[in-house]
Amino acid sequence: MIGSANMSTSSKTHAESEDPTRIERCQERLGYYFRDCQFLEAALTHASGADHRLASNERLEFLGDAILGVVVCENLFQQFPDLLEGELTKLKSVVVSRQTCAKISLALGLREFLVLGKGMTTHPAVPPSVLSDVLESLIAAIYLDGGMEPAREFILTYFGPEIEAAASGDGGGNFKSLLQQFAQREHGVTPTYHLLDEKGPDHSKCFKIAAQIGRNQYAPAWGRSKKESEQRAAHNAICELRGDPIPYADSESGPVQPSSEA
Repeated sequence: MIGSANMSTSSKTHAESEDPTRIERCQERLGYYFRDCQFLEAALTHASGADHRLASNERLEFLGDAILGVVVCENLFQQFPDLLEGELTKLKSVVVSRQTCAKISLALGLREFLVLGKGMTTHPAVPPSVLSDVLESLIAAIYLDGGMEPAREFILTYFGPEIEAAASGDGGGNFKSLLQQFAQREHGVTPTYHLLDEKGPDHSKCFKIAAQIGRNQYAPAWGRSKKESEQRAAHNAICELRGDPIPYADSESGPVQPSSEA
């Protein structure tokens, strides 16, 4: 385990030092509360904002990358018993990519909690590599603080939808993942999906599903499988939340093509 000397971090920026609730808000955002907040502070400290390299999140990033890989590989191995090694490797490379990590980090709004050097704070946009690294560092921090189970739970909460999307070949956008990240960030809950209707013979059924966040249920969508219907329902919900036109309008006749691009 990392020693306490290596967990010390540099002085915060002026804005951060005047915000005593920063760590508390970050834990609420993550859905995990640390017994030792030094792990969280270290995970949020970029090398540019640390007194020395050992006080940054670089060592935690190294460990978090390995933990993320193990959990995702184990999940893929168990969830897809018919896939060969090469196919599993391709799925893993998509799920644990820097792009995916940065997207999840951005959706969680981790930028506001980072400890950065003055040179980086002058730029409103944080590089995707920094966002990716902090997510891996947080995985390690959760592991060191609470063990493998909370780390696995955190990973599967945010990477589970990415696994589903990669496996189903949804290259156009994983709307379930995006909706989940929004719901976790803004409401601290996970969206649920409700089967409202189904039509057709057993060998060719269509399903009507609606996404729900808390008490709010959004426009339902038809699909040729439950997975497709859930993705479309999530897409509808995202567009409804944005105030955009619903791409999958309800139709009594079953599945319809998107009426517009979101």
